[in-house]
Amino acid sequence: MSKNLTKRSEDYSKWYNELVVKADLAENSGVRGCMVIKPYGFGIWEKMQAGLDKMFKETGHENAYFPLFIPKSYLSKEASHVEGFAKECAVVTHYRLKNAEDGSGIIVDPEAKLEEELIVRPTSETIIWDTYRKWIQSYRDLPLLINQWANVVRWEMRTRLFLRTAEFLWQEGHTAHATEKEAIEEAEQMMNVYADFVENHMAVPVIKGTKTESERFAGAIETYCIEALMQDGKALQAGTSHFLGQNFAKAFDVKFATKEGGKEHVWATSWGVSTRLMGALVMTHSDDNGLVIPPKLAPIQVVIVPIYKGIDQLDQISETVNPLVKELRSKGISVKFDNRDTHKPGFKFNEYELRGVPVRLAIGPRDMENGTYEVARRDTLEKETVNATDVVEKIEFLMDDIQKNMYQKALDYRNNHITEVNSYDEFKKVLEEKGGFISAHWDGSKETEELVKEETKATIRCIPIDAKSEEGVCMVSGKPSQKRVLFAKAY
Repeated sequence: MSKNLTKRSEDYSKWYNELVVKADLAENSGVRGCMVIKPYGFGIWEKMQAGLDKMFKETGHENAYFPLFIPKSYLSKEASHVEGFAKECAVVTHYRLKNAEDGSGIIVDPEAKLEEELIVRPTSETIIWDTYRKWIQSYRDLPLLINQWANVVRWEMRTRLFLRTAEFLWQEGHTAHATEKEAIEEAEQMMNVYADFVENHMAVPVIKGTKTESERFAGAIETYCIEALMQDGKALQAGTSHFLGQNFAKAFDVKFATKEGGKEHVWATSWGVSTRLMGALVMTHSDDNGLVIPPKLAPIQVVIVPIYKGIDQLDQISETVNPLVKELRSKGISVKFDNRDTHKPGFKFNEYELRGVPVRLAIGPRDMENGTYEVARRDTLEKETVNATDVVEKIEFLMDDIQKNMYQKALDYRNNHITEVNSYDEFKKVLEEKGGFISAHWDGSKETEELVKEETKATIRCIPIDAKSEEGVCMVSGKPSQKRVLFAKAY
């Protein structure tokens, strides 16, 4: 099996696109801007879903489902929200097709025009807050902690698999609270949940922070985010959590009776991550040989490849391997014994290296005689011979060690690509020659932020949560600044 992958150093973007397709994660579909997520890619997404869903439920959230279609009038109720999404909306105007009278094919029936157009959801705040008006009457109904796993549509013209597609999969949490303090705590908690998942499951280090006013979610008072750094020095927003204040509650008249007998609008949050995390996973860890997947998210954690001549040798190897497969599965480790006779071992080695399987075992007649396995780890490509009596313990160790090693490697890269600068000229030089996050003073104005974006294509990725107060001057305007923010070019 020939991989023929473009090297990252030659063309990072082309390498990414080729890898996603060749490793069987996804492919472009017949619908422009939309993708087909293939079984192997969906297997990774399912593990992401399972991990996140468990964390949501442990923090008291429940899953529900809301309509795909949103009446146009709902979006217009919150002015900044509709303005933020107006250019990305797909609109349903008719509800029926018919055969053309001239026999030329199917046409939209002009008599079947909807009284009110429906928007294919770009996000669900409006339809959910219309529903919450019926669900919330009293303080006893709060907090309301709901999550939805769904698809959304944002009409993108320039698309890239997983990173930016017209339709994508995600989860969106929507919560209602009695007090401002509770809602802010919820938004911060979910940012921390996302950071925990991305770091401990995906092995991707992140920086937690808040967005500037111009980068906030449409309709939010505060947007919390986690920012990751890809191997090409570009940032990727890995998740966001929004404190919405009472904006949506007022727009949809969601009030509750207080303990004291009064009536108040509830306080709101929303938060979400999407299949964009798949792109982050690929771009953070993978190499010129293919995917590198952390054990916690790998659909196949261990693959066993038999090396044999003739059916008798394969039968002997199978007898040896089957109890091992059973034992590993009993320990919660997913294993594949690839006994296909249609492909040679070399092809299989290449295939599983390309697909990023964390651990590969090989066993042939000589290994049978010696009571050993050849064990290869995908993250470092190191191989060693391990006694059969020790192989389970070795695999358990590798599941943990590979996960830790992948995180540490990504963390080292990220830390080596955070650069402090004090002048605009220095900023431009680092951005062009090194990339990564650039820590710089900013005067807090939209004008300066927009100027940097126009001139360099870099944006303020976040104001780090842990940013310390530091007297300084803005690198562009020379005006006073109290703390540094992080700039980067981004996906």
